[in-house]
Amino acid sequence: MDIINILPDSVANQIAAGEVVDRPASAVKELLENAMDAGATQIDLVLKDAGRTLIQVVDNGCGMSDGDARLCFERHATSKIHQADDLFAIRTMGFRGEALASIAAIAQVELRSRLHDSELGTAVVVEGSRIVSQQPAACPPGTSMAVKNLFYNVPARRNFLKKDSVELSHIEEVFRRITLIHHDLGFSLTHNGRLTYDLKAGSMLQRICQLFADSYKERLFSVEESTDILRIKGFVGKPEYARKSRGEQYLFVNGRYIKHPALSTAIERAYDGMLPDRAVPSYFVSLQVDPSRIDINIHPNKTEVRFVDEHALFAILRSAVKKALGQFTIGAELSFDTPPEFNIGPAPKGYIPQEPKISYDPSYNPFRATPAQTKLDLRGASGSEGPSSSGSTKRLFDADTDTPDTLDTLPPVETKAQCLQLQGRYIVTGLASGLAVIDQHRAHERILFDRLNTSADLRPSASQTLLFPVNCQFSPADADLFAELTPDLRNYGFAIEPLGQCTFVVSATPADFKEGELQTCFDQMIADYKGATMQRFNNRSQSLCASLARQMAVKPGQPLSQEEMQQLVADLFACPMAETSPSGKRIITIVKPEEILR
Repeated sequence: MDIINILPDSVANQIAAGEVVDRPASAVKELLENAMDAGATQIDLVLKDAGRTLIQVVDNGCGMSDGDARLCFERHATSKIHQADDLFAIRTMGFRGEALASIAAIAQVELRSRLHDSELGTAVVVEGSRIVSQQPAACPPGTSMAVKNLFYNVPARRNFLKKDSVELSHIEEVFRRITLIHHDLGFSLTHNGRLTYDLKAGSMLQRICQLFADSYKERLFSVEESTDILRIKGFVGKPEYARKSRGEQYLFVNGRYIKHPALSTAIERAYDGMLPDRAVPSYFVSLQVDPSRIDINIHPNKTEVRFVDEHALFAILRSAVKKALGQFTIGAELSFDTPPEFNIGPAPKGYIPQEPKISYDPSYNPFRATPAQTKLDLRGASGSEGPSSSGSTKRLFDADTDTPDTLDTLPPVETKAQCLQLQGRYIVTGLASGLAVIDQHRAHERILFDRLNTSADLRPSASQTLLFPVNCQFSPADADLFAELTPDLRNYGFAIEPLGQCTFVVSATPADFKEGELQTCFDQMIADYKGATMQRFNNRSQSLCASLARQMAVKPGQPLSQEEMQQLVADLFACPMAETSPSGKRIITIVKPEEILR
């Protein structure tokens, strides 16, 4: 008995749709690409409920005839290719003819289109791959594609969609990828009746500032190179604006956004020696390659590609970015004015320079306690603003076993014990049981986290008013998220008020917060909140506390005075969890006397 059957077209289309459309953002991508291939100069995207209820793309492109409007919903119906050789000369965004067929299989679609030289257009209604109606319609030149009730006939897949804010963030990311490289076109995005983006045609730098913030003019510098096999044009971020997240890394090939680990590594390698640990640069780089030297037909979403000359492209791209970085660095330092500190006149006649002398105390021992020093109870540091640890058990890591020992079993630390800063990032201080080696950044991070997390009433008394308020700018998507976080930030001592749609004014900050780091701190806080690094915390408040503490803590390599180190040690030992940072990393290592003797 034969058991192999040919699937009905409706089922086959739903299976194909799973490869092309897995969430509303995928449908948005396909519809926007079709509009660009139609020669549109203005494309408007309208959403309801993050695309669940409605995704509508309206363009002023060439439009379609009655026959094309009906045929475009068939599988593999395309005007882009006619034979196999055309796959290696692709210059359009779409070419397979699967997008509309896949979308129509899992949604209710209404197409209205009109040719520029026609008086009437056509309206086609499709539900679940079935054409319900087609009739003449009055409509402006171009095409309007409305996708309603996505996954209405595939409830299992609809149940896998995330909440609206998550799905909207995916759509906005697709929108940014497309609009960044096609900066010569006008775009708009409206969600639930609110205009989020209104982008005018212009240069790539103008489009970057429209999508993110005007401050990006100062954060970026251009990179441009032309060879026989590759043309490079775009912008890369200055090293001082590097982040810990990869949110602003955009690489394009022949007008198409791609993900290519080797080429991304080539850009990052150009920054060797310029960035802090685990920091990555921002870049917006466009490559032009001969279509015959690239294969874009290896992934349904066309974001993965293969190059014939991958090693050559790697070397050229890395060299071009490195050259741009070198020109930027040298240009920033060149000056033809003599600094006043180097304007030193000649020495008087007969002057004999004196040899400098250094005085020091050869008997000084930073680890030897003086008789006047008193003992500090590790259950609470006097004068500390941190939470009391009374009634809770403190634990430190044992250097040999990496398992905790309770602080109650260790002899007390000296209140005014001399501290030594090692390699600009560790504090070494004496315990009766040996030496404590403390990571200063993680220690301060733990102290600040506990203060912020347990003192929700830190309001005006813990704030410092800024002499000049600071304006912080965000992209529309980040501005919406920042507005949600503003009430929590006010509880921690920030005074923040909105100024327009994407700008906020900060007039006060928590005590000891560095004013010049506001924009960087907020940018990193939003990146942390959106990323997976904050998923280990129970709620939004703790996530914000951890991010703020990390930004406000003293940085590795920052010199500290003796008093600052002593206060930091005392505050740390007053914390309930002095052994680990909020991110779970070790703060203290105990070096025992027998190890010192060895």
